[in-house]
Amino acid sequence: MLKQLLALFAAKQETISTQELQALVKTKQIQLLDVRSKTEYQAGHIKQARHFPLNQIETYKGPKGNPLYLICQSGMRSQKASRILTKLGYQTINVKGGMAAWTGPVSQAKF
Repeated sequence: MLKQLLALFAAKQETISTQELQALVKTKQIQLLDVRSKTEYQAGHIKQARHFPLNQIETYKGPKGNPLYLICQSGMRSQKASRILTKLGYQTINVKGGMAAWTGPVSQAKF
């Protein structure tokens, strides 16, 4: 058990730049989770992103067949979400720099 936990922490997390993500969302349908707060998400998010805040990430029940892209404001919360979801069996890709580095279009939402 300890060996498995150490392997999880030692494993390098896969990352993608915001430029690479921008190209992907134009050409492919991907699973993109925005793990920021409700207020941050409402202020502006990537159109294809689904809101799923970090404080609820352990309850995520999405499909496991395709990579799950994770974004937050700077990349720190999405990195934490990535570790949690990887432990739950998901293949995750963290967006480096988060929304602070995103230069593409954003949508605003009301809940």
